[in-house]
Amino acid sequence: MEIKKRYRQWLLRVLAFTLIFTFGYTWYYVKKVIPNEIHLTKEQESDFSFHIPFGFSLSSESEEVTLGYTSNIRSDQIDIVFDDPFGIYSEAEGHYQLSLKLFGLFDMKNIDVNVAGERSVIPCGIPVGVYLETDGIMVVGTSKIETQSGDTVEPSYGILKSGDYILKVNGERPSGKEQLAGMIRAQGAEPLVFTIRRGSEEMDVRVEAACTGPGDYKAGIWVRDDTHGIGTLTFVDSNGTFGALGHGISDTDTGRVVESCQGKLYEANIFSITKGTLGEPGSLSGSILYQDSKLLGNISKNTGRGVYGTENTHLAQRIAGPALPVAYSQEVHEGDALVRCCVDGKVEDYEIRILKVNSSNKESKSMVLEVTDERLLELTGGIVQGM
Repeated sequence: MEIKKRYRQWLLRVLAFTLIFTFGYTWYYVKKVIPNEIHLTKEQESDFSFHIPFGFSLSSESEEVTLGYTSNIRSDQIDIVFDDPFGIYSEAEGHYQLSLKLFGLFDMKNIDVNVAGERSVIPCGIPVGVYLETDGIMVVGTSKIETQSGDTVEPSYGILKSGDYILKVNGERPSGKEQLAGMIRAQGAEPLVFTIRRGSEEMDVRVEAACTGPGDYKAGIWVRDDTHGIGTLTFVDSNGTFGALGHGISDTDTGRVVESCQGKLYEANIFSITKGTLGEPGSLSGSILYQDSKLLGNISKNTGRGVYGTENTHLAQRIAGPALPVAYSQEVHEGDALVRCCVDGKVEDYEIRILKVNSSNKESKSMVLEVTDERLLELTGGIVQGM
């Protein structure tokens, strides 16, 4: 009897562990593998397959988006059966949401659905220079300074942080870092009230500047009000909107995507290539042509997925070629593809292979590429920064 009792206890432990592991792995799988967002074309049904093992249902939160296993039968809820394909359809543009539930009861994940009209773009691949003005004056860091009396102080330590954006000083918005320094000097020994943006929150903080010489006061902060870089123009669409880089412009000191209020897109020249090696990414080096005659357009957004803006007539005259329909993330799959870029003075298409696709990644790094074209491997050694 004692042996049977121990045997039952052992079986119960194994069963409990198996159930915990199964549900834990299922939760992890759903969170990591099922996409966070889906893009649809208006009035076109798109097919999906989530490869979920058991007991899941998918429901639409709005009547504009319907689900079904065939194009003729649609509803607001379906059961997900292993890897059987199903369709999602919408007749209206907009932003909607699907809900994925375990056994139809437990919420596991919400999926954003973005519905838009058909869109085509001209893929470009030309090198461009990007100049951005920050939305506020960005704090890079704080520093120690020596006062007129010989003491060493750090007035802003613990008050201002790397990545903060200074919006106002004593209620007045500085136009740039030079004016900011002048406002600090003019305030003298009186406390300064900085209105800053930290993440999504705005707040006021007090800083007492230190006297470093006759009539000279400093707050001990490193700041930046603009940034620039070289990359590739990705596309231009029929509305004159462009996208470039495929990733955001980040600050070299903080590593964060720069919060920008406006910027300019210029022509650029590539004059050298540092080949990539194992563990060391290569890069393109060049110069930005800041003349007015080389201006290509205005930048309105700097995001984690790239910079976006509006072309001018100079860029419109430079870009030629057939427009191609935009593929949504769920249509990208492993296999052979082409990359268009300019690394040796002219725009060309080179052969690559898509090795892995991560449709659940909301950021820019959602697939792994391998260069297979011998011409490009000879020039760059693979994918390099700025390409």
